[in-house]
Amino acid sequence: MPPEAPQYSPQVTPLIRHSPPTSSSEAELRQPATHRNHTRGYRKMKFNARKLIPALVLILACLSIIRLLRIAINTSSPTLPPACSTSPLACTVFLANITQNKISPLPASTAALTAKEFQFLSNIVKHRAPCNLLIFGLEPEYLILSSINAGGTTTILEDDSIKLSAISPDSKSTRIHKVKYRTPAKHAYKLLKHARKNPACGPSHRPLQSFECQLALTGLPREVYETNWDLIVVDGPRGNAPEVPGRMASIYTAGVIARNWNSTDVLVHDVDRTIEKWFSWEFLCEENLTASKGNFWNFRIRGQSNSTRFCSPREVVIY
Repeated sequence: MPPEAPQYSPQVTPLIRHSPPTSSSEAELRQPATHRNHTRGYRKMKFNARKLIPALVLILACLSIIRLLRIAINTSSPTLPPACSTSPLACTVFLANITQNKISPLPASTAALTAKEFQFLSNIVKHRAPCNLLIFGLEPEYLILSSINAGGTTTILEDDSIKLSAISPDSKSTRIHKVKYRTPAKHAYKLLKHARKNPACGPSHRPLQSFECQLALTGLPREVYETNWDLIVVDGPRGNAPEVPGRMASIYTAGVIARNWNSTDVLVHDVDRTIEKWFSWEFLCEENLTASKGNFWNFRIRGQSNSTRFCSPREVVIY
């Protein structure tokens, strides 16, 4: 018998057809619906974000321009002078703020004194009121002090014609006089040496009008020499430049007048400046300094009619 031949089954290769590439739109159609919606939302959001960027840049640029304009306006605006040097009405407004128990300080932009300095000064006036108050220098705050000193007498000495023309006191007990100072600030050291060497500049009970000292103010109103002053404020003349009158004569004259009476408080403003500091130590004396606030020094001067010097000699300590 012939051998049995194994069965033969031919291998069939599957037929593979290559289809052409499909477009993106067709691909999207074939994708699941959820995936297509996510893709469209992403493209739409991306498009909106790109469109918003120029708008945001424009808004930020506008805000920056507005801010720069505000800064330019604020820095270019001139500083206003004290209110009473320009308008008498402003002084009336300040005085209207006064009540029996509370004093409203001036706005910081127009005040010659800080709030603490004004409170310090007004407390001293309240404590001594009614009193005789002499002020070298005219500022809006000093008209308020005049109102605090109700029942007393307030005399103000000023050399600035503009201030004098802008202010007229409402109270009959307040007198404002125009004075003239002849000593510029640049001569301060020269005048200090003159006063130290000249016996005529020492304290004396004789009338100040007869003083031969170059620092003596001999042309003041008669009432200045004849009144028993309880309180003297030195805040004038300006003394803020070498060519303008300095306060050397004001401080010296206040020291001489104060020693002619029993007890007088002398307050000097702007003691952060060299002239005010020098002449206060020289003619009002460190030993008489009782209080200070800001740029104010308060000296209490007691009558010393027989003294030949302003300050007591300092003790010399030998180590």
